[in-house]
Amino acid sequence: MTTTSTAVPQRGATYAEVFAGREVRVLLGSFLLRALSTTTEILGLSVLVLATTGSVFWSAVAYGIGFAPQLVGGSLFTSLADRLPARTVIVASLLLRAVPGLLIGLVHLPVAAMLVLVAVVGAFDPVGTAATGRLTRVLLTGDRFVVGRSVLSAVASTAQVVGLALGGVLLLAFSAQGLLLVSGVALVVAALVSRLGLGHHPVDEEPRHGSAVRQTLRGNRRLLADARVRGLLLAQWVPAWLVTGVEALVVGYVAHRGWATSAASLVLAAVPVGMLVGDIAVGRGLAPRRREQVALPLALLVGLSLVPWALGLPYGAVVALGVTCGIGFGYHVGLQRRFAEALPEGDQGLGFGLLSTGLMGGQGLGPVAAGALAATLGPAVAVGALGGVAVVGVLALHRTFRSGVEDEAPHGPATAGPARS
Repeated sequence: MTTTSTAVPQRGATYAEVFAGREVRVLLGSFLLRALSTTTEILGLSVLVLATTGSVFWSAVAYGIGFAPQLVGGSLFTSLADRLPARTVIVASLLLRAVPGLLIGLVHLPVAAMLVLVAVVGAFDPVGTAATGRLTRVLLTGDRFVVGRSVLSAVASTAQVVGLALGGVLLLAFSAQGLLLVSGVALVVAALVSRLGLGHHPVDEEPRHGSAVRQTLRGNRRLLADARVRGLLLAQWVPAWLVTGVEALVVGYVAHRGWATSAASLVLAAVPVGMLVGDIAVGRGLAPRRREQVALPLALLVGLSLVPWALGLPYGAVVALGVTCGIGFGYHVGLQRRFAEALPEGDQGLGFGLLSTGLMGGQGLGPVAAGALAATLGPAVAVGALGGVAVVGVLALHRTFRSGVEDEAPHGPATAGPARS
């Protein structure tokens, strides 16, 4: 049974309201530790593989080895988030995620063994993400859920930038193996915080027949067969897939433009910085109804900001457009209410897991397609083409972005915006 649709709230939730509950603060803290630790672990593994093999290719493989397997894990195991209590799944996923850092940090493993270990563990990441999404839905209701999801997204964007900077600083004090060990220990701490700080939330007692794998496959098919759910998933997947492909081309793009290799770092940081700004500006700066109304133009902004990269713009303009592209990702805040309400009550964890699976799987496969395009067209034209495809994809989904927004009449007087916390 699908969650009952509710009218768009007229007043936005404040941060004080979102974080009033202790469990929400614990969930955010463990999520932040996980995001930071995963980023520093990826950096440490990439540096270690480069030092061991001397191969830039294998270092790049190490950097992305944990993403593509999430397609497998998300397709087979995310129903566990609806079958087991959220705290159990979150703690187990954090401890499992800590294994590569702890083991590689303590033992000298062959490169192949390191890559296989990270890939296998990465396959189970969507299960933890699904449980986090389900628990967020349990702990936060109404607009508090939408603002809470925007905060989690902002934390993920911040962790991507801060984690890389922090990892670079830690590499000055530790070896690459030491950085991996620190990352593993931080994940164990996050698991302990979650175990002690989160409450027990029993799952639906409705009987479920078949294994977790069968339940996941059947549930994913059921969700993808729902036109409303499928449209909302694609609306959140497509721009992210294409921008990930662009990020994979940044180093080549910088070289193609004749800029110093170090110039790539600021271009790479521009998108997550913009995403942080967009999440905060849309999540707290706009009233709930306005967030949903601006979802389409913001989504179009993601691709439109990339098209001019093909025109030979100066460096500062490219960085500014990267930030603008990231700001456009604030569109996802306007989809959160409808996405959660479109999911059946018993498939909330599965739905958030499927969303994460598509996003992470695209991060693993998008760069491959982008690289093939750049090999044919050159990196500058390829970036512009990917931006154009993003625009076309959003326009093709315009009914999904507009569905339910123009038809819902506001209940009561409109408000200028949310009250400030």
